[in-house]
Amino acid sequence: MVEDDDFEFQYDDDDDVDGGHGDLGSDDDGDASFDLENQYYNAKAKKDDAPEEALTAFQEVVSGQGDEKGEWGFKALKQMIKLTFIMGCTADTTRYYEELLTYTTSAVTRNYSEKSINNLLDYLTPAKDLVFLENIYNRTLAALDAIKNDRLRTKTLLKLAKLWLDQKEFTRLGNVIAQLHAICDVRDENDAGGTHGLAGDGVYSSDSKRGTLLLETASLEIQMYTWQKNNKRLKAVYQQCMQVRSAIPHPRIMGVIRECGGKMYMAEQNWEQAQSDFFEAFKNYDEAGSPQRVACLKYLVLANMLTGSEINPFDSQETKPYQDDPQIAAMTSLHQAYQRKQIHAFEQILQRHQTAILSDPFIREHMVNVLKSVRTRVLLQVISPYTRIGLAYIAQRLNIPQRDVEELVVGLILDDQIHGKIDQVHERLILDPGAATAADPHATGGAALPYMAAIDRWGDALEAMTRTIANKIV
Repeated sequence: MVEDDDFEFQYDDDDDVDGGHGDLGSDDDGDASFDLENQYYNAKAKKDDAPEEALTAFQEVVSGQGDEKGEWGFKALKQMIKLTFIMGCTADTTRYYEELLTYTTSAVTRNYSEKSINNLLDYLTPAKDLVFLENIYNRTLAALDAIKNDRLRTKTLLKLAKLWLDQKEFTRLGNVIAQLHAICDVRDENDAGGTHGLAGDGVYSSDSKRGTLLLETASLEIQMYTWQKNNKRLKAVYQQCMQVRSAIPHPRIMGVIRECGGKMYMAEQNWEQAQSDFFEAFKNYDEAGSPQRVACLKYLVLANMLTGSEINPFDSQETKPYQDDPQIAAMTSLHQAYQRKQIHAFEQILQRHQTAILSDPFIREHMVNVLKSVRTRVLLQVISPYTRIGLAYIAQRLNIPQRDVEELVVGLILDDQIHGKIDQVHERLILDPGAATAADPHATGGAALPYMAAIDRWGDALEAMTRTIANKIV
């Protein structure tokens, strides 16, 4: 259950001067209101030390109103909802919450009731009982439908969608997203035949508020598809988000969309585009002050290594201040070892900071590709002076089994990064001295490596002589 100070002592809006209607009416009404006010504050003083007594006292405030619902009854019900929730009596919480919703039509002002409902939903949402939460949200939406409060209804749907996303309740989330899209699809009165929402041609509404809501909805939908690894639907929604021009979303929303876009491109092994999206996501998170910027910066470094780029991701003015941040120090060191082609240092850093680096499932998922990339870079560097080289020697330099070297070399040959073949009998790689390779991009013909050809012939002669001597000895 939620600790009392998670909400109550951070922000308590019960004493908001905007809660009531101002004029108290006749003297008798004023006296009655004064008595209820005293009862309310007396009850509130007891809630820390004697919550059950406070609950009874708040109930007396509600009963003391008679048939006319008013401000102090509304405030008392809010306290009763919080108390019963803390006490674990969710059935009572639901009953008091349902009663409080009946006050929103006339007992308090619209703004005050909206703020109160928003705060209560935030207070109750950490509950573990999903049936209880679904009941609370359904009752709220029904009440808002009855009083035609579309603005708060939309906010409540967004809260509910976030709840289902956090709980990985994707079926429920899909139903809420459909309702949000239905709101977005309503035609604007000034729209002469245009379309809104996720229309067939992918064009969003020109209305900025509706466009903003669409991006908020899309950010939730994109996160759902990211978790489900449904890249086809993810890409469709992502591309539609990129077409929005009129919206003014919170930078955190764009950070979410760009981060999910980066993950989508990583799944497609489009490292360049992934790097671009992670950089945009980082900038948006940084602007929003979101702690997710640290994770996104790690993803940017990860994508940068996979591109094989020589450009340092910390060269930009946005990322430079974070280069020495302790939270990303391990990734920074890993990137430096990668750039220097120091395979042993790379693996030592990975081993030493295993928790800091691999605790993130996304980084762990793609670290296999990073290891392959750094080994490829080192392998190409190792073989560059030779026309033939032993696989065992390469394995020693890369610190991996020889069979893994063979697999890596075969892949590079098939990708035309190496021009040569594997001699299975002598367990060595034989390179074509007359062809350019990724390791020697400037080689243009047989004349490019004449000394290598001579050394190769000398090596063959030496090997033949060794075999002849060995045969004579036997």
